[in-house]
Amino acid sequence: MVSALGLLALIMAGGALLGVITSYANTIKPPSSALATAINDCLPQLQCAECGYPGCRPYAEAIAKNQAPINLCPPGGGQTVGRLAELLNLETLPAQETPPPTVAHIREDDCVGCTLCQPVCPTDAIVGTSRQTHIVISENCVGCTLCLPPCPVNCITMIPMAETPQ
Repeated sequence: MVSALGLLALIMAGGALLGVITSYANTIKPPSSALATAINDCLPQLQCAECGYPGCRPYAEAIAKNQAPINLCPPGGGQTVGRLAELLNLETLPAQETPPPTVAHIREDDCVGCTLCQPVCPTDAIVGTSRQTHIVISENCVGCTLCLPPCPVNCITMIPMAETPQ
């Protein structure tokens, strides 16, 4: 039979060993990590999700694992595709067709000030406080449309950048 003191010593030794193993495991990075970081550094860091991934880093990781092509970033365009092709020693692919630039526009009469659009905006282009009308700083808006789904009153529309109210 193991005494209570012996059991306590065994538990503490096991915990210490687990701590050492966990610390070591946290320093080991998957082989694609350095590559994913280099790929991520080529991306525009808008976190707009237009590539189909929730942000630039997940897209970079998918490219590093050969799970995504290098031309899915519309905001990055041909310049980003070229940098990625050079980095990865791949043939340059045509950039994804980019529609004319748009910006979010909030119809002030319809906005209820719920603030649900603000946390999803990757560039902090939406300004306003709770229960007050919000506005979009069009110079900061990248047209990603992430603000549309959370709006409960559908007061946000995308308009061509050329038609942005001044």
